[in-house]
Amino acid sequence: MDNHNRAESQSWDPFAGVAPDREAALSQYRDRAPIYDLELRIFDPIRRRAINRLWLRRGSTVIDVACGTGLSFERLRKQVGSKGHVIGIDQSAEMLARARERVERNGWSNFTLIQSPIESAEISVAADAALFHFTHDVMRTRDAVCNVIRSLRPGARVVATGLKWAPPWAMPVNMAVFYAAMRSVSTFEGLARPWSLLEPLLADFSLEERQARSVYIASGRVDRVALDS
Repeated sequence: MDNHNRAESQSWDPFAGVAPDREAALSQYRDRAPIYDLELRIFDPIRRRAINRLWLRRGSTVIDVACGTGLSFERLRKQVGSKGHVIGIDQSAEMLARARERVERNGWSNFTLIQSPIESAEISVAADAALFHFTHDVMRTRDAVCNVIRSLRPGARVVATGLKWAPPWAMPVNMAVFYAAMRSVSTFEGLARPWSLLEPLLADFSLEERQARSVYIASGRVDRVALDS
């Protein structure tokens, strides 16, 4: 990202201090669960690109953070193979029930599904990678981000994607972002730089903006020194 674009991303945030609201998020996704797969279809190319950036290998263990209905599961399993392990975590019972149905329907035996807020999820293995796909509330919860990173091996790959504000002059784009965010986040805080809590914890951090700079893909490797400092 060049200096001009970085300056735009660091602009004043009128929603600063408005923390994610867990109860609002649970209600939101309770209502969205039946149509979630259809709503997220438009972002499937972003999902595919993000998963490819995890650089998964056969036998790897990957955490799908706020996995929802398990839309990423098939691609993740294809990359880690039958001897790999996919850990899906979500706080919504309704969303995770659909994820569990997906796993059972496909006969996948190498999945662990955990219903829990991300910040208090007990992850018993040191994973090789983590995917944050359209998980804005999680990305804006420091304890949640840190809990996931602590569950990864040093050097593990992390990829995060989601909505972000486009430049201020792109009003039609930002109207679309606003509408989409109204249905998927409980706070607009940090929407200019959703990755800002994650970036200091990663080495080799890189950022890509797509769809008229309204969607980001951030990636890097776990920096254990940064996390422990």
